Amino acid sequence: MANGNRAGRVAALAGLTALLVAGAAGSAEAGAATPGALSVGDRLYPDLGNGGYDARSYDVSFDYRPEVTTMDASVTMRAVATQSMLRFSLDSAVRQVRSVLVDGRPAAFEVTGEKLVITPDRALARGREFTVAIGYVADRSLSPASPAWKLPPGIKNPFPVWQNTPDGFALLSQPDRAHVAFPSNDHPSDKATFTFRVTTPADVDAVASGTLTGKDRHGDRVTTVYRLAQPTPTDVVQIAVGRFTEVDQAGPHGLTVRSYVPDDRPDAAVGARRTLEQLVWLEGEIGRPFPYPTYGVLGVDSEYGGVALETATLPTFSAAFLHDPREAATQVHEMVHQYFGDTVAVRSWDDMWLSEGHAVYYQSLYQDHIGEKPFETGMKERYVDVNNQQLEQEGPVAHLNSASGVLSGSDNGGALTLYALRNLVGQNTFTRIEQTFYDTFRGRSASTQDYIAVAERVSGRDLAGFFQGWLYRATTPPMPGRPDWHAKPAPAN
Repeated sequence: MANGNRAGRVAALAGLTALLVAGAAGSAEAGAATPGALSVGDRLYPDLGNGGYDARSYDVSFDYRPEVTTMDASVTMRAVATQSMLRFSLDSAVRQVRSVLVDGRPAAFEVTGEKLVITPDRALARGREFTVAIGYVADRSLSPASPAWKLPPGIKNPFPVWQNTPDGFALLSQPDRAHVAFPSNDHPSDKATFTFRVTTPADVDAVASGTLTGKDRHGDRVTTVYRLAQPTPTDVVQIAVGRFTEVDQAGPHGLTVRSYVPDDRPDAAVGARRTLEQLVWLEGEIGRPFPYPTYGVLGVDSEYGGVALETATLPTFSAAFLHDPREAATQVHEMVHQYFGDTVAVRSWDDMWLSEGHAVYYQSLYQDHIGEKPFETGMKERYVDVNNQQLEQEGPVAHLNSASGVLSGSDNGGALTLYALRNLVGQNTFTRIEQTFYDTFRGRSASTQDYIAVAERVSGRDLAGFFQGWLYRATTPPMPGRPDWHAKPAPAN
């Protein structure tokens, strides 16, 4: 059934593309205007993303009512056309699209699979800024799995985007499910800023990525507004509703440190209070100030899919997770993502090692810092016992076998690549590579080749062979400086 659905979706998109192209050819008024592409051509997520424009900001509104799973919602995208466009698309898997306005004027629209195709009443000129206002219905009972995952028949989505709790919800959008919550250009290559407006009953709280900018009470309901002013990919924004206790700390150099834990799980505040020490340590280790003006952790009253997620400014964990002192290093893992993954996003999902590899590398340094496990011991275990097995299962670090592998398939090999690079060029040069890469691509998306170019420029060395071995081969290379380390072969099937 999965293959059949996939074939039908591809055929539908191909047919729609043909119609759009035919419409472009037949429009004398539009001149050189053509339809925007229906994807960005990501190898692992071939239907994801949209061409013809650069999204600059999203303004997302939810009206939460606890007695129903549906929410009246809207999103306004501000974008700049990168070509002259007759039509364009957004990724969308919301329950119902009710209306679409382009620059305030009604526009024709069609929903095909997970695409919302929009035809404005006039072509959009290249370089023009425009807005798209979409009224829609979100449904927290619907969490369709990614089409790219090709799950076997009868297997449900293992990571529902709507993580419902007894008194609200949180989002789990990575890697490509943000457009189940709001129509968007849902690919990390197109970062944007965000405003979130969530209306709730007065006895329920709304929290989101970014800085709290206002609360407006009207009768027995409250609209809470958050602003995320730094460009961030769609897959790591958070919007959550529940009854939360706020945990405030005085952060370094004016940084607001504000966490939220469920009212009925005060024990989760133990983990929230670890945040300040971890921030100070990580800023010193990376040598750069924290990239956002606010930070904290979010504990939710659910298992949260059994994972933690690097949602921007507000990484998300289950409340039970935050209570467990053994998970302190994982908190740092998600904090590292604020630098690598959120502020410096990946250009394509093949580049995910740049995010996960950095998170595991610095997490391992923190484990050494707190006396949990020596850094070298951790790296040796990953090299000797784990890496060939993960390569066998997931494929090469920067060319994974499957779309689902982006969640964890490159973490071990990515961390070892960074460790091997450090051993090869020395700690001082490695630190300069890391800082130069971060400084160069802060607020942007970066590819594997971007990192390699920075490493070669800073080190003054040809590193093509090194990175080829660590990122694109299916077996573990020798570890520089550790001739006595021998990676175990993957178990025979």
